[in-house]
Amino acid sequence: MAPSLPTSILLLLAVAFTVAAATSTSPTAPEDSIRVVSAEKRIDLTGPIVKVYLTLKVHNPATGSDALHVLIAFTPLEAQHLSIVKATRAEGKRNKKVYVPLPVEPVNLAANAPDGARLYSVLLSAPLRPSETTTMEVFYVLTHSLEPFPAEITQSESQLVYYRDSAVLLSPYHVLEQVTYVKMPSNRVESFTRVDPTARSGPEVKYGMYKDQLPYTYSPILLHHENNHPFAVVEELVRKVEISHWGNVQVTEQYKLKHGGARHKGVFSRLEYQSRQSISGASSFKNLLARLPPRVHSVYYRDEIGNISSSNLRTDSHKSELEFEPRYPLFGGWHCTFTIGYGMPLQDFLFESEDGRRFANLTFGCPLLNTVVDDLTIKIVLPEGSKSPQAVVPFLTEQHLETSYSYLDVVGRTTVVLKKKNVVGEHNVPFQVYYEFNPVFMLAEPLMLISAALLFFVACIAYLHMDLSIGKSQAS
Repeated sequence: MAPSLPTSILLLLAVAFTVAAATSTSPTAPEDSIRVVSAEKRIDLTGPIVKVYLTLKVHNPATGSDALHVLIAFTPLEAQHLSIVKATRAEGKRNKKVYVPLPVEPVNLAANAPDGARLYSVLLSAPLRPSETTTMEVFYVLTHSLEPFPAEITQSESQLVYYRDSAVLLSPYHVLEQVTYVKMPSNRVESFTRVDPTARSGPEVKYGMYKDQLPYTYSPILLHHENNHPFAVVEELVRKVEISHWGNVQVTEQYKLKHGGARHKGVFSRLEYQSRQSISGASSFKNLLARLPPRVHSVYYRDEIGNISSSNLRTDSHKSELEFEPRYPLFGGWHCTFTIGYGMPLQDFLFESEDGRRFANLTFGCPLLNTVVDDLTIKIVLPEGSKSPQAVVPFLTEQHLETSYSYLDVVGRTTVVLKKKNVVGEHNVPFQVYYEFNPVFMLAEPLMLISAALLFFVACIAYLHMDLSIGKSQAS
């Protein structure tokens, strides 16, 4: 029988094996990788949409190589609700400091990140050389991240929501020191997770300062607070832009709107809602504000029943604002559908490029303020005879072409279709649609009308000169 090892040696071997296994699987960054010297994270919960601002001071060690990009990490839940990510880099001295926009791209490194973390790459405008330090500003928006709790409320109750995040910054790099600020819309905070050091001042909670955090460190927090802002969610928006070279651009927008907050339970009392508007239905909304392009005309607002007169249009040379009310106030879980239409002067939006092509300069996104669009479709109907259309959008969209038919069309109009999900106000940026057009096609419709008129008159003249009467035949 072989002699057995002492129990103490077996324990030491087991501990050594466990430590070695943990070391081999832990996502620690190499010694020569980037360090985050300081990180400040500010979470804005004052509205229906979560906005996060990150300030990162990044240092490249002397032993490292030139850094061409910086990685930022998101949890799988954040990546699912992530709408847009923007980044800028501070360049220049203090008095002449400017922030240069940086492109942000998703990285397919999920297999290497722990717990399914999603990574995004911020491409630097200039390489970060060894021993250099730079400051970056990262901004991103999360939609549908505020969970109503309780999920159902009566007409007189306030809306409470949950928000989940991390007290420390989820990062693939070693973070030397960091702090997180969470700002809520009111002083009514039911509860929040404490991760020492934690301090609260009115509607704001501060987590940190935390020092020397390892890569991919995550410390979950849960905040339960009041948020009576209406959660306006456009489930589907279809915008149709018809371009006519005869001087007009016609826009038609079809909305399917719902209140995405805590569902309404019980009976709705119109009397209580009208007499106690500050208390009754605090999280509901009965009016919306849409910012339209300047110099719009022929504006209409209607639903399935007909025109709705409860709207007010304010316009000037810089912008147009349409304030309107649905037929009834919207509480949590309620829906409504409506259509907005307006015309715009062609000379404000159609231009000619240097290569001879024409392009329409339009605005992406949704004109309604503080609104999330789950599914956005934009159809740009070009004049008949347009060729080689090309849409230039500053972010990823689904694009395809189709053919639309209108009055007096023969071969149909080329239509550029753009689709995007999870759209917020930060997507309201200009985009261009380039196409080739021969001015001869502008004569097609007038010639068709003239030809039809001529044929009608020729038919009338021929009819008047024809003898269709039946007479008696003469006897032979």
